[in-house]
Amino acid sequence: MNSHEGSCLCGAVAFEIQGDFNSFYLCHCKHCQKDTGAAFAANLFSQSATLTWLSGVNEVTTFVLKNTRHHKSFCKTCGSALPSAQPNNMLAVPAGCLDTKHPMKPTAHIFCASKAAWEECLETITEFERLP
Repeated sequence: MNSHEGSCLCGAVAFEIQGDFNSFYLCHCKHCQKDTGAAFAANLFSQSATLTWLSGVNEVTTFVLKNTRHHKSFCKTCGSALPSAQPNNMLAVPAGCLDTKHPMKPTAHIFCASKAAWEECLETITEFERLP
């Protein structure tokens, strides 16, 4: 069984996940664009892993968008995305909040019909290792 650790940006919240991930989706839906401020959300999903809050559980809050399946847990202090329990015993884990490496490559891009217009041809723009 795999073990993963993670935390928020300010360090107030820390957690551990025991178990394996079933999928890793890059979601381009409008809800994920709004809640990340980015072109897509990168979330790992598991139907069997268990989440244990190691510290800062009182700093975690969850937003549920009415009449949708969209949930987002985050740190009240710094706003970092954190794991959240989804319907049907599904655990959603924002890939960027993990402190340990996970070997899983993204399974698929989803909700591509909602892709941001500026997301096209990103592989052709200049890349910098640091802020230019």
